[in-house]
Amino acid sequence: MAPIDSALRKQLEPAPQFRSAPHNIEAEQALLGAILVNNEAYYRVSDFLEPIHFFEPIHQKVFQLSRDLIRAGKIATPITLKTFLDGNVDIGGMTLSQYLARLAAEATTIINAEDYGRTIYDLSIRRALIIVGEDMVNVAYDAPVDFSPRDQIEDSERKLFELAETGRYDGGFQGFGQALTTAIDMAANAFQRDGKLSGIATGLDDLDRMMGGLQKSDLIVLAGRPGMGKTALATNIAFNVANAWAGEVRADGHTVTTNGGVVGFFSLEMSAEQLATRIIAEQTEIPSNQIRRGAINENQFEKIKDYSIRLQNLKLYVDETGGLSIAQLAARARRLKRQRGLDLIVVDYLQLLTGSSKRSSENRVQEITEITTRLKALAKELQVPVLALSQLSRQVESREDKHPQLSDLRESGSIEQDADVVLFVYREEYYHVMRKPSESDREKFAAWIADGDKYVGKAEVIIGKQRHGPTGTVELAFEGATTKFSSLAQSDRIPERLE
Repeated sequence: MAPIDSALRKQLEPAPQFRSAPHNIEAEQALLGAILVNNEAYYRVSDFLEPIHFFEPIHQKVFQLSRDLIRAGKIATPITLKTFLDGNVDIGGMTLSQYLARLAAEATTIINAEDYGRTIYDLSIRRALIIVGEDMVNVAYDAPVDFSPRDQIEDSERKLFELAETGRYDGGFQGFGQALTTAIDMAANAFQRDGKLSGIATGLDDLDRMMGGLQKSDLIVLAGRPGMGKTALATNIAFNVANAWAGEVRADGHTVTTNGGVVGFFSLEMSAEQLATRIIAEQTEIPSNQIRRGAINENQFEKIKDYSIRLQNLKLYVDETGGLSIAQLAARARRLKRQRGLDLIVVDYLQLLTGSSKRSSENRVQEITEITTRLKALAKELQVPVLALSQLSRQVESREDKHPQLSDLRESGSIEQDADVVLFVYREEYYHVMRKPSESDREKFAAWIADGDKYVGKAEVIIGKQRHGPTGTVELAFEGATTKFSSLAQSDRIPERLE
């Protein structure tokens, strides 16, 4: 068969059809008509519908004016709206006044007002999805040389997350009344949580009393020198939060956290198996080195097995990927929140993250600045606390008093500035062991033994910075073999002994 001539092929091909963006003019007319007849219809859609959700510009204007009049305590009718609209506008051969009168005349009931509103709203989301998709295609075609595909993926994922979390339309100013309502709601929710805290309870009572729990949208930096127990403390907190999780299913099928929280743990240094071993050691009180070497008896093995079964459904999700970029971390956190919920992010540790390739090619201080800035932005975006671990510089070791300070943070400028809370974990016991004198010097050795009793099994969490609370020191108990932190029994809180 002879090949088809290209000109003939073009004639045979169907002409491309123009597709208009999804919309429903009739639903918009029905809703506006219902509002103009009975202003109560507005309150059925006021919590989710905005003027921008309407497809037709004139409908956007009518809804906005109606909303403003109703909120001002006035009546929105074709007559009252006429004052604020251009009378010379032609709509299908009708003046604007005639068009409004017709909308009101053809409206029958407000019963379906919410259904009409939902239809308008859903179609506006579809139009927004089309815009995101078109932007992705156009940017992919015309991307500048220094714009990496990873940056575009992150940007697109962020836009899709914002759409998925609708109807929250972020940005711009908000009235103080709205902020006040949020603050009162936070205080009210505190009564429903363990410890009556405004934030998520860490499970360490004295620390919670000082901080009020882990607050939404806060960047909390937990810093310390190697061997102090940063990871152990973060793991303890993550377990306590996940273990206390409780939720309720709302009418729309969405599960909402009522206590504790779902935890996303980014373990850039340890494997998920090592993290699990630590948690099992903490809970069973069997040293982790014995568990790893298998140096356990039958009873201990049964105990480990029982706890493992009990912890199967723990709301703790571990990402053990090493060398993550801050963009990848943000994308995975957003995905976890959409799929399983998310109430706390833990990053172990901050200096193992990488920034954008552009920042990496400059210098480390600027890269850390980018990482801390974006972690804080992620905390605000997802409305969850971010607990990020950080190393301290070696200058601590050169001082006689080795208690850490804010200036000891590595690349400290941005970390100290961006963090809402800075915590230092410090164990004098660690340094006391290193100062062990020779046993031949009996006097010094005896003094060293006596001093050791003051430090064994104790740790300090120093609150070096807190935007919304006091600074100070919290003493905790620490069990080195099982890497477990717990509240320290204080003399004024020990119950009376029965004779």
